[in-house]
Amino acid sequence: MDEKEIVLKKVKEAVRLLEKCKEFSHLMPEVRVNVVYALPNAKKPIDVAAVDGRITVVKNYPKASGDVIFGASDHMARLILEIRKYDRSIRAGINFKCDSGIIEHVKKFCKENELSFGEIERKREPKGIIKKDKKSMPWKIKQLIKNYGKIPTIFYESEGWGKEPLFVIVDKTPIEVVKMAIKITRYWR
Repeated sequence: MDEKEIVLKKVKEAVRLLEKCKEFSHLMPEVRVNVVYALPNAKKPIDVAAVDGRITVVKNYPKASGDVIFGASDHMARLILEIRKYDRSIRAGINFKCDSGIIEHVKKFCKENELSFGEIERKREPKGIIKKDKKSMPWKIKQLIKNYGKIPTIFYESEGWGKEPLFVIVDKTPIEVVKMAIKITRYWR
């Protein structure tokens, strides 16, 4: 199996795990969820595998809208690519719903499980990039490095101009990030 086939297989396996977790439906954001996994030498979003059409909720369960393919994600793919400029071991990520109640539970979960936790305050985003599409990612990741000295395993982006607040989990593989999302879901529910 070549590297691309391995990456696709791992994302599909992670998505199948998530689709079995009914409770995760409660953490579905308006923008929906995606699971991403970058090739080892990924440079562009086309080098990152994700669910085409994202993951939504069907009959109260998370459900992939389409197939796992390369280039299916924009936001999460760009996030992983930007993070990899600082930490090459991180290749995978998942996003999920963020609100004040969930934040407190995730903070507690991170503390109990000795996981790093962070926040990106979108209100501090420079005015010159706020309304420019696809320009804020470098700033956001620099904020994590500046504030925490590394990329936290779990972090959230607060609400910003035209942006829904979101949590993100990052790690080495999609199976790791999905298993962590499931643990957080069950801890929260």
